[in-house]
Amino acid sequence: MSTLSRNWLRAAFLALTLAFVTCAALAPISARQAAAPAEPAWSATQITEFLLNARILSGRKTANGVTSPWRLTLTDGTVTHDAGFQTVDLHKLTNTFANGSVELNFVDSYQYDLAAYQIATLLGLDGMMPVTVQRKWQAQIGALSWWIATMPNLMDEGERVKRKIEPPPAVHWNDQMDRMRVFMALVLDTDRNATNVLIGPDWKLWMIDFTRAFRLQAKLVNEKDLVKGDRALLVRIKALDGAEVARVTKGYLKKSEIDGLMKRRDLIIQHFDTLVAARGEKEVLY
Repeated sequence: MSTLSRNWLRAAFLALTLAFVTCAALAPISARQAAAPAEPAWSATQITEFLLNARILSGRKTANGVTSPWRLTLTDGTVTHDAGFQTVDLHKLTNTFANGSVELNFVDSYQYDLAAYQIATLLGLDGMMPVTVQRKWQAQIGALSWWIATMPNLMDEGERVKRKIEPPPAVHWNDQMDRMRVFMALVLDTDRNATNVLIGPDWKLWMIDFTRAFRLQAKLVNEKDLVKGDRALLVRIKALDGAEVARVTKGYLKKSEIDGLMKRRDLIIQHFDTLVAARGEKEVLY
């Protein structure tokens, strides 16, 4: 081969190498990164089994909220997934908040997360809450919840509102919010805020953190926000049986807390009956 031919081949090789490197460098970062593992298409029963029995590999404190729950990584040998671990169990005769208000018989407890999930299951709302079980880790008993994958750069409702992003019509976002508000009224959650409303990749709403729920008062904490109601949900709430609630929340709720919930159940039904009478069923129920 002549010197000219060898030089030509060498130049061609260098040109092709440079083109390949340049294309790789210019490719989107997301294309060069390994794809995140897909969420397992598991039923609630399968997720429950995983949470109860999978081996806990590691844990780290989060910066979420006042109680800073743990984020644990679990594996069953095939699937590896994270879970939130809430251990707070605070009981005080009085608690003074930053705004100066005082609450008597203050409770902030992981047991309320467990009770909320059980009641949501009774009402057919368990698809709006991560599966939650009781488990022990490092000598602490707490509520272990399946970690929800959220939208990229859109972790919760607070961030959505801040960025002024409107949900697509097909996801019926307002209907999802209305169901959450009814549930919040039923369990009397005093700490429901935008950071406790997660948004899944498919715009599915997820309710988390009920550690300050289940107060004793027979009142609707958010009555002004209860303007729309899901017919099927209201039927299930009306049929809610106190004995069944006591059975599924045994060890988590006291009788006085269940009595308060049942009184609020009656107030919710009365509230929507009044709205329907005033505005008409089509304006209130869906």
